[in-house]
Amino acid sequence: MSVTAVERPSAPPVLTKGRRNVVFITIMLGMLMAALDQTIVATALPTIVADLGGAGHMAWVVTAYLLAETVSTAVVGKFGDMFGRKIVFQLAAIIFVAGSILSGFANDMTFLIAARAVQGLGAGGLMVTAMALIADVIPLRDRGKYQGAMGAVFGVTTVVGPTLGGLFTDHLSWRWCFYVNVPVAVVMVALAAYTIPAVRSAVRPVIDYIGLVFVAAGTSCLILALEWGGDEYDWDSATIIGMFAGSAVLLALFVLVELKAAEPILPMGLFRNPVFTVSSILSFIVGFAMLGAMTYLPTYLQYVDGASATISGLRTLPMVVGLLTTSMLSGTVVSRTGKYKAFPILGTAVMAVGLYLMSTMGRTTGIWLESLYMLILGLGIGLAMQVLTIAVQNTVPYHEMGAATSGVTFFRTLGSSFGTAIFGTLFSNQLTPNLAKAFARSPGVDPRAVSSPQALHKLPDASIVHIVDAYADTIDYVFRWVVPVAVVGFVVAWFLKQVKLRDSARAGASDMGEGFATPDSSDSDKQLGRAVANLMRREQPHVGRQILADSGTDLEVAQAWALGQVYVRAKVLDEVTMPQIAHSHRMPPEVLLPVFDDAARAGYLNVEGWRLSVTERGRDEWGKVAHTWRHWLDDHLEDWDVTDPVDRAALDRALTAMAERIAEEERGGEFNVADGFGKPALPRAS
Repeated sequence: MSVTAVERPSAPPVLTKGRRNVVFITIMLGMLMAALDQTIVATALPTIVADLGGAGHMAWVVTAYLLAETVSTAVVGKFGDMFGRKIVFQLAAIIFVAGSILSGFANDMTFLIAARAVQGLGAGGLMVTAMALIADVIPLRDRGKYQGAMGAVFGVTTVVGPTLGGLFTDHLSWRWCFYVNVPVAVVMVALAAYTIPAVRSAVRPVIDYIGLVFVAAGTSCLILALEWGGDEYDWDSATIIGMFAGSAVLLALFVLVELKAAEPILPMGLFRNPVFTVSSILSFIVGFAMLGAMTYLPTYLQYVDGASATISGLRTLPMVVGLLTTSMLSGTVVSRTGKYKAFPILGTAVMAVGLYLMSTMGRTTGIWLESLYMLILGLGIGLAMQVLTIAVQNTVPYHEMGAATSGVTFFRTLGSSFGTAIFGTLFSNQLTPNLAKAFARSPGVDPRAVSSPQALHKLPDASIVHIVDAYADTIDYVFRWVVPVAVVGFVVAWFLKQVKLRDSARAGASDMGEGFATPDSSDSDKQLGRAVANLMRREQPHVGRQILADSGTDLEVAQAWALGQVYVRAKVLDEVTMPQIAHSHRMPPEVLLPVFDDAARAGYLNVEGWRLSVTERGRDEWGKVAHTWRHWLDDHLEDWDVTDPVDRAALDRALTAMAERIAEEERGGEFNVADGFGKPALPRAS
């Protein structure tokens, strides 16, 4: 099933700085809401279970959201190309807020889980479309810092999500974890309607609907089997065996469909790359441990330590601080040294130690010791998570970079879904017998009177010792069973190849968004364009002067700068004028005039009033520079060959898109060769 390509020329408009900032705030609100709802419910879960019942399905409040988000991110980007990102962003926001309202209205656990799935569909759309809109509305010269800010949203929400959920639960109601989205979404949709420009892709993509159905059904069936096994049904029951068999068949069909799909969700050829395979496994394990621990730690802190929902959120901060610290540190080290293999090895080892230490916590464990154990787990997760996307982007060919990046994100989110579900299965299967024994040893305690952690800790300490121990033993049991998963990650990490890091990969290694696997475009041309942009930003200002020296051109630095300004704009504009260029550099045309007059006297430019054009001699000299620059890229963009027609065509498309964007923005060319030479020395305006 596919959609035929249809030309729809539509270029992103140029926005004023004020409108651009409003658009960015609008996009940021969407990303913030979607990321926040991954973690905001963790501290509210014990209270939700006390109100709605269904403790055995507690994990699905998180899992349903993550699984729906995974499915949504796989296709929403292409819907944005088909129908326009503005309308898809607004529709995703409406779906998200509808899911939020339904979640707040929920009166039983099944309804809440279904509403959370609706929320997740909207969240996936918001995340993917937000990143695409950044590319539409933010100038190339500023895009790096804006995308870095978007990635930082995930770090911020990891910190504030559990605490905010606790505040709502303690002082309003757990339902406000969902209702809070409504006013924010209303403002966001209204702002989007008036500020975000309508942009549609030039080509309608092919969407792999069949693959999407099979992977969604297969993973859902597998997670349900893991969730229900030993709780709703015996592990050897026909229902559970049938669900495992069904999931195997569905996932096998997904692989077959992907092998034949024109634009597969997950190209199977990527698994021939051992770095992609190893990084995908490690991404799955990191997601598994991080979201699973963050979901169940507040339950431990509330039931065992008697912490309020708010305090339990604050008490998880050591893990988050450790995670963020080593994530940023490892990214910085990788950026400077180009070495990345040691970090997943060390990270998974530390993660295994942290999980084991947390499995020893109990009623008598002090706050500082618990905080230390959480910190160790966070340090391990942070060490492992940051470099995996970088490693993949460093080794796949550029035409596969988009698909590979999306693949790592897919496995990270899928790991989070499975981790939360398996944590939940272990928790519910162990809690029931442990509580039965505890109540048998606590004859004066009515089970209905301790349905929530608040009610439990209102009773005398002596009467609830065995019940508290039952919760502690149960969650210790969960963490103990997850230790082997981290050990498997440690073994797998040794198979990660250390490959010389591309300069373009090193330039983005410290971006926090890479660590949290921020959903991003699967378009390889866009990924290649970003790689070139990051590389040029990292290497300026010296690269342009070196290229000029190596090219054998007669151009002087100032002449090359002037010629580049005109040449790049002339490729996409009908007319190039001095005021255009002057406006892009925020200075009067008269200030630049001597530089362009000098290039004209040398025979490189024609100057007619304010109109500028390149002469035949100018084209010849610029051709020498362009040839040398392509060979410079050939040296710095590994797996890209200047002599390969496919690679040349991909780079031409990426550079043409960048040149068009530069000209349309009237922003000067921070990412074109001309500005690599630096600004020429200019006379002061009289």
